[in-house]
Amino acid sequence: MKIVVLDGYTENPGDLSWDALNELGDVMVYDRTSYVESDIIAEHIGDAEIVITNKTPITKATIDKCPNLKLISFLATGYNVADYIYAKKRGIVVTNVPAYGTACVGQYAIALLLETCHHIGHHAQTVTDGKWQNHIDWCYWDYPLIELDGKTAGIIGFGRIGQTTGRIAKALGMSVLAYDPYPNEPGKAIAEYVDLDTLLAKSDVIFLHCNLTLDNNGMIDNEIIAKMKDGVILINNSRGQLIVEQDVADALNSGKLGAVAVDTVYTEPIKADNPLLSARNCIITPHMSWGAKEARQRIMDCTVENVKAFLAGAPINVVNT
Repeated sequence: MKIVVLDGYTENPGDLSWDALNELGDVMVYDRTSYVESDIIAEHIGDAEIVITNKTPITKATIDKCPNLKLISFLATGYNVADYIYAKKRGIVVTNVPAYGTACVGQYAIALLLETCHHIGHHAQTVTDGKWQNHIDWCYWDYPLIELDGKTAGIIGFGRIGQTTGRIAKALGMSVLAYDPYPNEPGKAIAEYVDLDTLLAKSDVIFLHCNLTLDNNGMIDNEIIAKMKDGVILINNSRGQLIVEQDVADALNSGKLGAVAVDTVYTEPIKADNPLLSARNCIITPHMSWGAKEARQRIMDCTVENVKAFLAGAPINVVNT
């Protein structure tokens, strides 16, 4: 089998190995192809039967240009950049990696919260820049410091990652509320399930840990923000499209939102005119929650297993059944 990896660099910038994949076929790895529709995508796929991608789109037009294509395997959980419905019509299997970043993404959500509460990076930089050695007092802080013990965390989307975040929040002394259409017993051991309006009204910190759907695209808008406590902290390292960025920026600048920390934005890479860039009390990181080496190794291992299972005639982690 001929296998093409279209955008392998973010998965493996050099600290992992493609050797296990090389054992399964004739492999060509491109660091990058294109993150928008382009003729070069079909050119790179060529006559390959298996294509592996992360964010390079596989559209109907690309599929039509690649008649040998039999498997599209994602180096990620999300697969919306492929026309998976059309792929099914053409008999092409689409697979993903369903659960690789539970630990590191939950950990990163809490890291965003702690950075918001203490601005550790900022203060470390001020010391390097000489502010402490020239300061009249023995200590200082440039932002209000926030203690989390006794506060309430509301988590929208309480699956594996949401529950990981909830466990850490609970260990910090926080009460945890959860909104999810599918309550389960492990979740009930961590949080109190409530309706969305209750979560919005009672939470001091709100985490977004839900999948992106047609129903929740842009869910964090002016109407939802108005139901939140004044000064609430909003954390999003799930999907950038969950929030209306202008509404969130306006709420930050007015003080309705106390702070926002995001690891993902609506359009990535971020555009220079993104309103969050100039909003007050906003931390933005470059979609790196998933990037721990341990998590990327799990992506590699699962992708290899996805290809092996497909070659054996019993595909797993299929998203377009």
